Parts: sequence; structure tokens; C-alpha cells
Amino acid sequence: MSRKLMLPVTMLAVALFGSTAVAAEKGATLFSEKCANCHPNGGNVMNPKATLKGIKNPQKVIKKARNGGGGMPAFDSKTISDADLKQLAEYVVKTFKK
Repeated sequence: MSRKLMLPVTMLAVALFGSTAVAAEKGATLFSEKCANCHPNGGNVMNPKATLKGIKNPQKVIKKARNGGGGMPAFDSKTISDADLKQLAEYVVKTFKK
């Protein structure tokens, strides 16, 4: 690989993998700030049968967060942006997959 090509490829790899780590960290931070009080360790203090464990589709998390219900408040886009909510939902799916 030529030296001229190596730098852009390296920068691209850092951008791709670095952004994934940043997104995961942002999701974890948002969960801690917005969700952890009612959903400690993926549980549910209001309804122990309705946990976050085993959710496979981030869209399910997004829909519930936007609409609320069953004791859960709705989070509008001023409270959590669409981009942040996507990161939060992906964090929930990855963290509580079992």
C-alpha cells in the first residue's frame, strides 16, 4: 500500500471504530441519566415482568421511549434527540440481550 493511501485508510478506520465506541459510551451515559432509576440492571421497578432483557429490536425501545405508557413517561425529541435515542436503544439491546 502506498504511503499516500495509508493515511486516509488509517483515518477511516479510526473514524469508524472510534465512533462506535463513542456511540456506545453515549448510550450508556443516556441510560444512566434517563433509565437506570426505573430499570436497574435491565429490570423494571414498576413492573418486574416487563424488563429490558431479551429485547432484540432497537425500534421497540425507541417506540416505547417516545410513547411511554404503563408507568413509563414519554420522552419527546427535546428531551432525547432522535440520534441520542437511537444510541440509547442500541445500548439497551446490546447490554440486556440475555
